Amino acid sequence: MQAQLIALDWGTTSLRAYLLGPAGQVLKMRSLACGIMQLPNTPRLIADHWCADGFELAFDEACADWLQDNPGIAVIACGMVGSAQGWHEAAYRETPASLGALSTALQTVRSVRGVEVHIVPGVIQHSTLPNVMRGEETQVLGVLQTHPHLNDCLIGLPGSHSKWVQVQDGCLVHFDTFMTGELYAAVCEHTILGRTQQQAEQFDAAAFDRGVQVALSPDGERGPLSTLFSARTLSLTGQLSPVQQPDYVSGLLIGHELVALGNVLRRRRGGQPLPAIILIGNSQLCERYRRALGACGFADVSLAEQATEQGLWHLAQAAGLLQHTHLEA
Repeated sequence: MQAQLIALDWGTTSLRAYLLGPAGQVLKMRSLACGIMQLPNTPRLIADHWCADGFELAFDEACADWLQDNPGIAVIACGMVGSAQGWHEAAYRETPASLGALSTALQTVRSVRGVEVHIVPGVIQHSTLPNVMRGEETQVLGVLQTHPHLNDCLIGLPGSHSKWVQVQDGCLVHFDTFMTGELYAAVCEHTILGRTQQQAEQFDAAAFDRGVQVALSPDGERGPLSTLFSARTLSLTGQLSPVQQPDYVSGLLIGHELVALGNVLRRRRGGQPLPAIILIGNSQLCERYRRALGACGFADVSLAEQATEQGLWHLAQAAGLLQHTHLEA
């Protein structure tokens, strides 16, 4: 099958490369630990040029054989590669953001192989407390293109910095960010709570649910800065075993995130029913969120797949990057 696009999801810690065929079908995929904060640093020869640039080295490692096998193929990238610390900065575009608006704002960097890499800009939301995203906008657009009739929907992207994106009429109109994943890692690795924890081989649903329920309870009204200490006190009183504590803390923090999200949505929607939710991301983490969302009153929750690949495909298509490859085919 004829390859038509190389699509890169290039974040802080990893680089995922996709070789896409017609309609964005994934022909090949590879993942490298070459995020923008841990780039290769061993110089080598690339296309008759001695190269020491980390971005060039990572790009070549990910794509050299695909580029050689598919001359003239287009390349598109999203994520932190377009940040101020990335390969080439792609300035934020303001909300509301659409496929058309982002596809006309791609920034280009030319690699030592002579290949142009088209970088997707992030999105900024100006308000009293500004909000930004890089990479998530591409995933959201992938869902919108796969489900063209979606309207008044909330798209959730759980992770280190969880995003909750309101979409209307094919546009990203508003989003909220919660640093839940990063806070969880910091609490477990760098506070006294982590000293009594042990990692379990399997997910402890009961401990997770208990944490969610604490966030939902009157005790939860004091907020996570107070309720987090219960991980220690429940351990000291023998009510949480060491292997239960990590999942309890996970449920507690995710519960607080979703309680806050629900309150914001109810206020913003003026009493209208809570919206349908589509989750994007790691399947195990999304399952945790789906479990907690049900407890928090969100009844309509589903999972999306291949959102990044589809988003990059449709952005490239809207930008006219696939025309050359199509003619060559």
